[in-house]
Amino acid sequence: MRGLQAAGGAPLNGGSGEGAGSGEAGGADSAPRGGSHAPGDSRGTSPFPKRVGLLAVIAVAIYLSDLASKIVVVETVEGRAPVELISGLLQFRVIRNSGAAFSIGAGLTLLLTAVATIVVIAILRTAKNLRSLPWAVTLGLLLGGALGNLTDRVFRSPGVFEGHVVDFVEVFPGHFPIFNVADSSIVCGGTLAVFLAWRGYQIDGTRDTGDVAPAKAAEAGEAGEADADGPGSAPGSGPVPGAGPASGSGGDAGDAGKDGAHG
Repeated sequence: MRGLQAAGGAPLNGGSGEGAGSGEAGGADSAPRGGSHAPGDSRGTSPFPKRVGLLAVIAVAIYLSDLASKIVVVETVEGRAPVELISGLLQFRVIRNSGAAFSIGAGLTLLLTAVATIVVIAILRTAKNLRSLPWAVTLGLLLGGALGNLTDRVFRSPGVFEGHVVDFVEVFPGHFPIFNVADSSIVCGGTLAVFLAWRGYQIDGTRDTGDVAPAKAAEAGEAGEADADGPGSAPGSGPVPGAGPASGSGGDAGDAGKDGAHG
C-alpha cells in the first residue's frame, strides 16, 4: 500500500490531510469564540448598561433639581413671608429640618445621616445586578433623593454631618408637613419599591409569581414515569407481541423428545 502511494506521488505521512484536519478542527474550535453566544448568555445583549444609565440619569436629575431649588428658595424666600402659589393649597415657606422626610425624627440628625449613607451605598451595590426597567426608575428616585438630603446634612449649618435639611414646599398650609424635592423623590421611590416587591418583580429582571404547585406536580409526574419504567429499563423495551415464554418452549421440546424415545 505504501508502495502504491509512493508511486502515485501521494505523501506517505498524510501531512496535508492532517493539516486540513487540524485547520477544520481549529475552525470548529474557534467558531464559538465569535459574536454568537450560547442560549442564556447575556453578553452583547445585556440590558445592564441601559438600566444603570437610566438609574444614573434619574438620580442626577433629582439631585440637581433638589439642589437648585434649595439654593433658590434660601436666597429668595427664607426669612420672608410665605410665597402663596395656590390659595389655601400650595405655598413656599422655608424651614430648616433636623429630622427625616416631612420633619419626622427631629433631633436624630447624626443617626439619619448614617442611615442615608448606608442607603446610598446599598443602592450602588445593588445596581450591579440591575436588569429591570421599573427597578432602575425606583432606585434612581431613591438614590437622587437620598443624595439630595445627605448633601444638606454634610454641608449646611450647624455643622458637618449635623446639617439641617432645607424644606420649603407646603401643601394645605398648616395641615401637612413641609417637604422638598428630595423628600418627594424618596417617598415615590419607596412606594414604587413596595409595589414591585408585592407584584414579584425582581431587580435582575425576573418575576417571582409564587406559582410553585404546577412545578411540583410536573416533577412528581416525571418521577412517577421514571418509577414505572423501572431502573435500568431501556425506553421502548417490553415483551414482544406473540412471543411465548422461553422456558415454556424448551419444556415442550423436552416432552416431545421423551415421547419419541418411548415410542
